[in-house]
Amino acid sequence: MTQFAAAHDFSRLFRLDGRRAVVVGAGSGIGRAGALALTAHGAEVICADRDLATAKGTVAAGGGHAAYELDVTDAEAVDRAATDLGAVDVLVFTAATNVRKRLLDYTSEEFDRVVGLNLRASFDLVRAFGRGMAERGRGSIIGFSSIRSVTVEPGQGVYAATKAGLVQLLRTAAAELGPSGVRCNAIAPGVVDTPLTAQIRADQEWAGAYASKSALGRWSHAEEYAGAVVYLASDASSFVTGSQLFVDGGWTAIDGRFTPPA
Repeated sequence: MTQFAAAHDFSRLFRLDGRRAVVVGAGSGIGRAGALALTAHGAEVICADRDLATAKGTVAAGGGHAAYELDVTDAEAVDRAATDLGAVDVLVFTAATNVRKRLLDYTSEEFDRVVGLNLRASFDLVRAFGRGMAERGRGSIIGFSSIRSVTVEPGQGVYAATKAGLVQLLRTAAAELGPSGVRCNAIAPGVVDTPLTAQIRADQEWAGAYASKSALGRWSHAEEYAGAVVYLASDASSFVTGSQLFVDGGWTAIDGRFTPPA
């Protein structure tokens, strides 16, 4: 047994007892699943969402200890949240939007809306909560990127750019906050059965092509990302930072593409 192994209780690697986690976007989808999983592993979870009713629903389902209304596109509200919620050990944020249009058809307003939520709001969250973590000398920041951070298709240009930007933002945060004990990582989902992908799933050919693109031959479900959240929040990933963890069913390992009717 190594010296490291002798000093650690491996049965508790994924336990989060005594840690406070804030999950932004906890009202539904991957955020809700992440909040449920973090709570199950002992964390005190604050469910933050623009829709307070859905956040309260997650708490009622056993996915947290309190609900908090938060519009992440409001930078001042994000700063207030970091103050209101006190010492936070884990930050998870999932909020994102997409406008499926080819670049030449995009409007400036649509560009600003996608970049504002997917990238600017992420920057504000990392800055607001990362500061306190650095001061306390510990913390884990977990953002959700996408397979689109490395693979693209027509109609996904702006969304893909924001997700690639988020990965680089988190890598930079990992470099800057690492000496203070703060880890920063991204989880990159494949195609997920959520409201954001309703347009795709409504088209049988499109939905089927996406299912066949993964090695597992199917779409994923929000609950299948909970394990990655717990892993990156816990001591099981104590030496993992600046990374992008792909949970994509093998999508990025397989060649082939489909041009959607976007």
